[in-house]
Amino acid sequence: MILELADIRIQPGKNAEFEAAIQHGVKTIIAQAAGFEGWKVNRSIESPDRYVLQIFWTKLEDHTEAFRNGPLFPQWRGIVGPFFAAPPVVEHFELVAKSD
Repeated sequence: MILELADIRIQPGKNAEFEAAIQHGVKTIIAQAAGFEGWKVNRSIESPDRYVLQIFWTKLEDHTEAFRNGPLFPQWRGIVGPFFAAPPVVEHFELVAKSD
């Protein structure tokens, strides 16, 4: 399984609208993508306009090729993109250890 981690900064004062939009976007758009396995989103306590979105994919190419180059990505960005203060920083991680 691959973890996509997106560090998102939104426009100040848009938290409630963004939180509704991101949940709607994941549940209705990203959830349709091949290889999608789940998600989490967290808001920073110290910087409330900062969010970390975690999306779990079966393999890297499910995100980097199929989703990003397919028809679902523009739909997703249309929902959440208007809230961005800057482009999200996105990286991918693979699990090396976990708690028992």
